[in-house]
Amino acid sequence: MPLFIKDASVDELAVELAHLLNVNKTEAVRQALRHALDREKCSESLAEQAVRFCRDLRARSHPERGQPADKAFFDQLCGGV
Repeated sequence: MPLFIKDASVDELAVELAHLLNVNKTEAVRQALRHALDREKCSESLAEQAVRFCRDLRARSHPERGQPADKAFFDQLCGGV
C-alpha cells in the first residue's frame, strides 16, 4: 500500500535523511521507521523502570545498618506521643 506524504516539512525531512544516508526517500523512511520501532521495543516500560529504581535504591541503602521501624521508632519521630 502506498504512503503519500502530504506535509511539506515531513517530505523535507525525508529528503534530508535520504541525502545523508545516500538512499532514496522510500528507503530513508523505511530505515527511520525501523529504527524508531526497534528503539521503542527495546525501551523499558515505566513499571520495569520503577522496579529497577527500587532495586538499585535498596542495594545502596544498607538496610542492615538502619533502625528498626517499630512502634518505638515511630513514636520517637512523632515526639513520644
